[in-house]
Order: sequence, then structure tokens, then C-alpha cells
Amino acid sequence: MNGADSPFGAHFSPAPGYLAACTAGLPSLETARAMRGFVDEWAAGRLDPVALSHSVERCRELFAGLAGVESGRVAVGSQVSQLVSIVASSLPDGAEVLCPEGDFASLAHPFAQLSDRGIRLRFAPLGELAAAVTPETSLVAFSLVQSASGEIADHIAIRSAAAAAGARTLADLTQSLGWLPVSAGGFDFTVCHAYKWLCAPRGTAFLTMREGLEREATPLAAGWCSADDVWQSCYAGHMPLAAGAGRFDLSPAWPAIAGTEAALRLFADLDPAAVHAHDLGLANTARAALGLPAGDSAIVTWADPEGRDLAAMQAAGITASGRAGNARIAFHLWNSEADVASLAGALGR
Repeated sequence: MNGADSPFGAHFSPAPGYLAACTAGLPSLETARAMRGFVDEWAAGRLDPVALSHSVERCRELFAGLAGVESGRVAVGSQVSQLVSIVASSLPDGAEVLCPEGDFASLAHPFAQLSDRGIRLRFAPLGELAAAVTPETSLVAFSLVQSASGEIADHIAIRSAAAAAGARTLADLTQSLGWLPVSAGGFDFTVCHAYKWLCAPRGTAFLTMREGLEREATPLAAGWCSADDVWQSCYAGHMPLAAGAGRFDLSPAWPAIAGTEAALRLFADLDPAAVHAHDLGLANTARAALGLPAGDSAIVTWADPEGRDLAAMQAAGITASGRAGNARIAFHLWNSEADVASLAGALGR
């Protein structure tokens, strides 16, 4: 059975050949139960918005613990691009934003749309990003782990170069948090959609920001959930903003919240070092089987410009993806050595 030799397999339903955490994580058994429970309560007319607002706060606290920051530094939204837009709004006119070539569009697009304010988006290869920082750079925005290649950014060098130039940093943790232990506290801003490596339902994303930066950004979509006490900010005439990052909250996608809380609680209970060792160990076992050198990422990619390897994997019942001319697979909690054997068989290795 898939997951039988994984120390984490008991948390998930069998999913043989699912090598796509980098596309979407799988729900744990508890996450699936929580989401079914929401639908059952809703269908029975027992939807409780107050209880859901408490669940949002628990999600904020759980994410803060996973990200290594205080809960007051966390905003809860729905999509990465919406949260990046908050950071973009804080930039002065004429600012330069440095971004890796080929990074994900949701990270770069919000800055590209501000050209009428003179915002300049400049690109450099990921491996040269630190060296590309200049005194003209206002913000370095990058995915800690690249979507298309799985490459891990040298965030220590990037942060050092940014600090020396007086620039701020924005790290997208969507492809890293959940398998790669890195604290969000070392960056000025981070964003993370929880539906990949944190195995939450799609529709819950998080923003973290260093203390004090919330006063420099505009709550672009401020609403009734942008206050510390949401039930006292429902109507015009009394619309206070939260003291911390919560002022950037969106009204949550209710069907996703119960599942998000269950997903984050699972990761809060796991040993991050054990998860990292499991995921990376399977990824490097797969690399060896494919004749690739060992790497440091749970995402494994190789050139597949015509999609032949991807088609072969799919024909063998393996769920994988293709990005930017690469075949792409990933290993997470539900995966086991059996998945590597299936991969090797599908590709004739």
C-alpha cells in the first residue's frame, strides 16, 4: 500500500503515484473530515460564522508558529497575488524591484502593473540575485524555492546583499513551507499559499511582515474582517483597522477554513526536521534512479521539452507535471519507496 513505509503515511488515504505536492498537496484524513463536517453543518442549517471567525484566528496562530513569527505579524488572505499587491502598494514611486528570471507570475505581476508609478521590475538569474542588488534596489522579491525548477534560493546571501543596499526582502514560501524549515522572521515580508506543501484546501494564503511595516502599506481590500474584533466592525461608522498585520485580512473563504485549520494543526504536530529528511531522502533516491545528481530540494526536475517522460509517467498512473520545458515531480508525507520504484519502472530506468 502506498505510504506503508512512510512514517507519515497513516495521516493520508492511499494515493499511489501522486508525485505532485508542488502542484497541490493532498488532504490528510483529518482535513478531509473537517471539510466534510463543514458541508454537513452548512446543509443542516447550522453554519456558525462566529465559530468560523475563531477558526481563522487559530489558523493565524498555527501559521505563525510554523513560520516562526508572532501571530500579530500575520495577515490571512486568499491568494498570493493579492497579498503581494499589498507589499507593492508600500513602495515609493520610481522604486526598483529585483526578481529572479522565470519566477512565478503571482509574485512578479503585481509589481509589473505599477509602471505608471515608475515602478521598475528588473530580473536576474536566481543564482546571481544577491550580486544583482544595487543601491537603486528597493525590494528583492523571490520564491524561496522555484516553481519551475525546484531550485532553492541562497536566501542568506540575498538578505545580506539587500540589507547592505538598504533594500527590503519579500520571500514567497509557497513552494517551501511545509518541507523546508526556514523562518519567515528573517525577511521583511513573506507570502504563502497553504494548498501546496501545507496540504490545506485552496483558498487560504498568508502574509507576514516585520513589525512597523504595516503602517507603510495600504489595506487595498479593507473590509469587515480588517479589525481586531471583526464583530464590532461590520457597519459603516465604526471601521477600525487591526493594530498589526490583521488590517490586511480578507473575509475568509469559509469552506476552506476548517480544512486549513486541520492541515496546519497536523504540521504543527510534526517534527520539521523529520519531514525534511523524509521528503529530501525520497527525492534523492528518485534522482539516483533517474541518473541525476543528488540535490537539496524535494522537487525534482529534468529537461523534458517534448513531454515524453511526462506522458510516460501519466500513462503509468503517476501524477506529475511539466513546467517550463521540465518534467517535475515532488515527494511529501504520503510518498514512499514504492513511488520511486513506480517512477523508475514508468521511465524504464
